[in-house]
Parts: sequence; C-alpha cells; structure tokens
Amino acid sequence: MTEAERPPSRPGPSLQYLSGYPAELLARVDTLLAQGSLLDTLTRRHGPPHSMRTDGALYGYVSDIKGRFMRSAVPLSRIAYDNKLHVVRNALGMHSVVSRVQGGRIKAKREIRIAGLFREVPEPLLRMIVVHELAHLKERMHDRAFYALCRHMEPAYDQLEFDARLWLTAVEAQAARPAGGPAAGSG
Repeated sequence: MTEAERPPSRPGPSLQYLSGYPAELLARVDTLLAQGSLLDTLTRRHGPPHSMRTDGALYGYVSDIKGRFMRSAVPLSRIAYDNKLHVVRNALGMHSVVSRVQGGRIKAKREIRIAGLFREVPEPLLRMIVVHELAHLKERMHDRAFYALCRHMEPAYDQLEFDARLWLTAVEAQAARPAGGPAAGSG
C-alpha cells in the first residue's frame, strides 16, 4: 500500500468493537465518525433513548420478553443495571447463577445484569442485549443453537448487534473528542 492509498490516521477511538468486519464497512464507519454523525445516524434508525432507567423498569421489560419466548425457563431472581460491568469485566451484559446454602440444601438463583451504559440507548439496542442474556438461560455457549434462539426472540438480532457495536464506537469517539471539537452527534 502506497502512502497515497493509506487512509489518513486520525486520533480517536479504535474500532475495537468492529474487528472482523470488512474493510469497506469500517471505512464507512470511520467516515461517519470523522464527520461526527454516527450517533445521529443510529438515532434516526432506532429512535431516541428508551425510558427504562430504573432496575424495576428493566425487570418488567426483561420479564415481558422472557414470558413471551421462554416461559418454561428457570425464573430470574434479579435483573439490574450494573454501572461497573463494562469497565470491570469488559462485558455488556452478564447472566450468573448465585448458589446459597439454605438449611441442608443448595439453592441456586439466576441473575441478569446489564451494563449501566445501556440506560441511554434506543430500545431496540437494549432489547438485543436482553435477548442475548436471556438466550444464555438455555444455551451457555455462543454457538449455532444460541444464535438461532436469539434470532427467534428478535429476528433482527444480527443487525441490532452490529448497531450496538456502532453505538459503542460512537460513544467512545464522543468521549475521546477534545472539548470544542465537532460534536459527535452533529452532522
């Protein structure tokens, strides 16, 4: 690749959430980032941020989806936003089994935690994370059966997963943008 063919390097976020995608697609994302219009593009596509800001509202939202698609799955004892999740574990959502001894028996409770940064996303992107975590109740591994279950609960799962990656990239770019630079949402 000659110097003239090499895309200009620019300070800012890496495209870490988009590794493995074709170079042409990454170039389009990079252009939208440079223009500061990626968040606007996603907002036009998916709408404004959802209204489920509290753990109680999230619990109701997840329970509705679980009731619609996974009635026979084990019950969830806790569903909550976790503000430390993304930073600490490099994860956007987490399902866990908490075992406790009660009397002479071991009792297991299942929990779902969603990264706190998903309080600010459009509803379809929250739904993608919720569907992903609910699918782990039946399928532990990210294999063909897991993704088939995700697509059963949300037919647009693949596109929403990509858009969630775009949203994370745009938010990272906005945080890295120097004060006084073009706004990430303008364009």
